[in-house]
Amino acid sequence: MTTMLVHKAYRYEIDPNNSQRSTLHRHAGIARFVFNWGLEHRISLFKQNQGESRFTDAMKQHKLLNSLKRSQFPWMYECSKCAPQEALRNLHRAFQNFHRGRKKGKCVGFPKFKRKGVRDSFRLTGTIRFEERKIQLPRIGKVRIKEKKDKYHDGRILSATVRRRADRWFVSVTVEEKIPDPTPVAGTPIGVDLGVKTLATFSDGTQFAIHELWDYD
Repeated sequence: MTTMLVHKAYRYEIDPNNSQRSTLHRHAGIARFVFNWGLEHRISLFKQNQGESRFTDAMKQHKLLNSLKRSQFPWMYECSKCAPQEALRNLHRAFQNFHRGRKKGKCVGFPKFKRKGVRDSFRLTGTIRFEERKIQLPRIGKVRIKEKKDKYHDGRILSATVRRRADRWFVSVTVEEKIPDPTPVAGTPIGVDLGVKTLATFSDGTQFAIHELWDYD
């Protein structure tokens, strides 16, 4: 049997302790700050420069952020380096969607600044694994999962996105899994045309009249 690789997401509600909850808030705050910093930087570049120098990307912005982190943003070292890095990647994807949409004539909104407390989230990569009823997250530790399962996923974990909804926290893990190739459908495909006088006419000529299915007696 042949297989194919697919990416699947699994979402679970987590139950962090008070210390972990504070750490989650810090990670979400850093991700939001860096997204807004990157957006403001891109807008400034576009207004002040001409040609290709008006544009940048996630990698260039990440290098610039690293050069400024020690002197201007030392508090970022309290959290995983993945949070700001993934925030800049999210920003880059938002601009890609915006430009692609404009080229296709679609109404795609310009990336907006994030507000505190509105859809707080951050993404992590690296060493992420499940252990019994807990998930191990970089720089956060083992966080309890509310849902108990014998197995939480099949495959290799690529990333984990942590989101806050009101006072509840959720983690979505993206996993690369192997699944069997779809089995080809046997038989000849048949088209169906629905009508008024005739309820249905198949492409092979078979017809079903309305009175065959409804009893008016």
